[in-house]
Amino acid sequence: MTATRGFGIDIGGSGIKGALVDLEEGRLIGDRLRIDTPQPATPDAIAEVVTEIVDHFGWDGPVGITLPAVIKKGIAQTAANIDPAWIGTDADAMFAERLGRTVADVAMLNDADAAGMAETRFGSPRARQGVVALLTFGTGIGSALFHDAKLIPNTEFGHLEIDGYDAEKRAAASVKDNEGLSYPEWAKRVDRYLTVLENLIWPDLFIVGGGVSKKSEKWVPLLRVRTPVEVASLQNNAGIVGAAAAAAEGIEH
Repeated sequence: MTATRGFGIDIGGSGIKGALVDLEEGRLIGDRLRIDTPQPATPDAIAEVVTEIVDHFGWDGPVGITLPAVIKKGIAQTAANIDPAWIGTDADAMFAERLGRTVADVAMLNDADAAGMAETRFGSPRARQGVVALLTFGTGIGSALFHDAKLIPNTEFGHLEIDGYDAEKRAAASVKDNEGLSYPEWAKRVDRYLTVLENLIWPDLFIVGGGVSKKSEKWVPLLRVRTPVEVASLQNNAGIVGAAAAAAEGIEH
């Protein structure tokens, strides 16, 4: 039987967030704790923050942890917006040691994959049918792809080359802030990105998330892609929820 409570940690380029999760309803239990991502974001520095967050909640069960990286069998294969020292790191083993867990009690997965898992389970019923792409707009652009709610792990659609640029260098939410773009200006870039992506994979639905989804009314209505677009129902908590669910069910990529 699936546990009714779990614990998830979502590691991002700017912040590390953790919380207790109600696994029946897909919501946080109480407040989450957010700590700025240390710079440089090395494995040791991030592990220290993760340990602090777990200790803060007094949680002693399985822990789900996301990384902005391709994760295969617990090992980070890439490092997006975190220190390159992550590449080749056995994150499963490292976090298990630091948290005093067995490797079986730590579930490592890509941050966008975790968010997508949460949305397909607890979000819109449309997310459970057909080809669905979830995209998180934050420091970079994360992606998760599903077919009939089954995850195809470790897609990296945020790094498509579009008009000579890495897509997330033009359309991530951080670019909007760094370049001082208005929402209409930024929405044009997002629309261009989504148009290229939909011509490649022909999805039935786009789900857009990340912190900027809290201001969705300022930019989602400006998108002109043919694919329906929905805002992530769990918004910026989806990664935490998905990670907790993965840990409770022993899912590893």
